Amino acid sequence: MYIVENKGGGIALILVAVLCGGSFSPAMLVMERRGRLPQHIYLDYSIANFLVAVLIAVTVGQIGESKAGMPNFFTQLNQIEDNWPSVLIAMTGGLALSLGNMICQYAWAFVGLSLANIIVCCMTVVLGTTVNYFLDGRINRAEILFPGVACFVVAVVLGAAVHSSNTKDKEDKLSMLGGDVSTNRTNRDIEINRDITDEAMACPNSAAPRNGDDDGSSQGKPGTAEFIAQVEKRRTIKAAGSSTFLGLAIVLFAGFCFFIFSPAFNIATNDQFHVLKKGVPHLVVYTAFFYFYMSGFLLAICVNIWLLYRPVAGVPASTIGAYLRDWNGRHWGLLSGLLCGICNASQFMGGQAAGFATADAVQASPLVCAFWDILLFGEYRRSSRKTYILLACMLIMFVIAIAVLLTSAGHRKNA
Repeated sequence: MYIVENKGGGIALILVAVLCGGSFSPAMLVMERRGRLPQHIYLDYSIANFLVAVLIAVTVGQIGESKAGMPNFFTQLNQIEDNWPSVLIAMTGGLALSLGNMICQYAWAFVGLSLANIIVCCMTVVLGTTVNYFLDGRINRAEILFPGVACFVVAVVLGAAVHSSNTKDKEDKLSMLGGDVSTNRTNRDIEINRDITDEAMACPNSAAPRNGDDDGSSQGKPGTAEFIAQVEKRRTIKAAGSSTFLGLAIVLFAGFCFFIFSPAFNIATNDQFHVLKKGVPHLVVYTAFFYFYMSGFLLAICVNIWLLYRPVAGVPASTIGAYLRDWNGRHWGLLSGLLCGICNASQFMGGQAAGFATADAVQASPLVCAFWDILLFGEYRRSSRKTYILLACMLIMFVIAIAVLLTSAGHRKNA
């Protein structure tokens, strides 16, 4: 079993987690914006997510000799009668993360990818980092850690300003179309036929001919009013015109879920509350990771199968059979689950070495996410100068925040 024990290795893993964490949500969103059902996307994501946890546990967590107080993965699986309290705590963290991710998938459509991630990340960093700092016995440098948290708060305020300014820019662009947007020719060109089969609902892109590919004039350029209208018409989650308050409420609940998962994993692996009997080894990070993702996987499968038949937010209904036949964009869902699994594994392995408070720097993922938002979705293109200035300030502040948080890294003596 390989365990990262030095601070430098922990910081390197946290940086990997930041890159993967900022990339998995755009990978999920890209197909929803092209019309793929979110239930199908999340089922693919969950399967890949759990497979990553299993693969890491049976390889890195099993290869080599056990260390003192750190049994290998399969050995510790057989100790469930002794370590079940820590197992339950790890599973609670997995349930919280899975629920938060499912909620966020719908919240992105209500308030936008950037704002949703920024609010969630702020709650996770401010609350989660503070709790983890005390759980870890204050091994992180508080005089550096909490100024880093303050930088996150400033970045969040700037992010809210970016969202407000960009929303106003979009409204100005749409007003140039004149009249009712739904009657505009561009929107009629991409109107979706409602009399479609289950298979067509499962694969909306393959069911609808890409007429726009033959006629460049019918495809709006990124940043234009036509492009914005097309995206809202084509996507499966119909949140345009919905209450902003509802969207923010959804995001805040998701943020609460994300706040829970990291401290729960910390407690599961370090047993700060002494729930295990004396002499029982703590869960190693790989065993806790396996239980963590197993519970999240089971919740995700049950909820999304139910949502296939009882959808919400204007999403079309589907069936298990339609999901199994839907290979349109499946690689994006699987890629998303792969990236998220690597993100969390790197975060937990890095946190076990350098402190979970520092590992919460992974919530700087909006820094990476904003770049994908621009490259994949054309966000902020043809926006106002004010939006560009605010966006630049937000990104700079996130860079400062992550640098400060990483500088605060400590070293766990019993890593």
